[in-house]
Amino acid sequence: MPKYIEINCKSACNKVVSSFLPYHFDLNIYRGCFHKCKYCFAQYSHKYMNSTDFFDEIYVKKNIVEVLEKQLISKRGKREVINLGGVTDNYQPIEKEYKLMPDIIKLLIKYKIPAIISTKSNLILRDFDLFAELSKVASVNVATTITTVNEKVRELIEPNASTSMERLNILKEFSKTNVLTGIHIMPIIPEITDSYSNLAELFSNAKDCNVNYYITDILNLRGETKINFFKFIKGKLPHLYNKINSYYNGAYINSNYENKLNNMLIKLKQKYPLKNKKYFLAEEISPKQLTLFE
Repeated sequence: MPKYIEINCKSACNKVVSSFLPYHFDLNIYRGCFHKCKYCFAQYSHKYMNSTDFFDEIYVKKNIVEVLEKQLISKRGKREVINLGGVTDNYQPIEKEYKLMPDIIKLLIKYKIPAIISTKSNLILRDFDLFAELSKVASVNVATTITTVNEKVRELIEPNASTSMERLNILKEFSKTNVLTGIHIMPIIPEITDSYSNLAELFSNAKDCNVNYYITDILNLRGETKINFFKFIKGKLPHLYNKINSYYNGAYINSNYENKLNNMLIKLKQKYPLKNKKYFLAEEISPKQLTLFE
């Protein structure tokens, strides 16, 4: 089991400076994540905690609810969009014990703050009623990241996350409310999750769940992520090491692979069009930011 370290935070939300993201602030209850996804892009963040053990040394911002309310009061009248967990999953297993999310959602309801969240945990359904209530006073977007329909592969690359079917059920449940739903088919991992059959089934499931949008992205390997990802490949899938490595120029996939994959994705999006295609959009968000979801 991981080591949990309680800390006090000075700020609950970090300002996001980007014209391409549909939110203004990022709120992370935890630093580090027990899902242990082998491709996790956020491993760099532990540098700021003077720690290198992202998966087994997890920091808990125990005072985050009180700090968040102070921030919301100071910005009273500004309904700026908050992303609930851009670095780590706010519904990772330890949330069962700390139960910080319900109080955070209650504050968003109180101040009518629009919110976006993406999770790999069906623990979010514990707070279903709160998100539904929030959606009556502000825009709400619930998304799940799903990389594969093969449970053996899922257990290998995302060992402590909810199953893919459980995540699809999250979307089915929230699609019954005012909440906008989305599926993040990302990262697409060469030789592991990039087959036509796997991606086609994900797109098909997205359509069946009546989601409003989907996002796709290819695996990027920056910093610690690249080191740890290839360590995992060498240990568990050594026969794929040379092939996967050949696709990358540094941190990024080579253009030949990217073009082939993008052509496949275009065909799949045409084959599985969404019935109720909508994007998260609050009044403060510029339409050009919607390009993220195209």
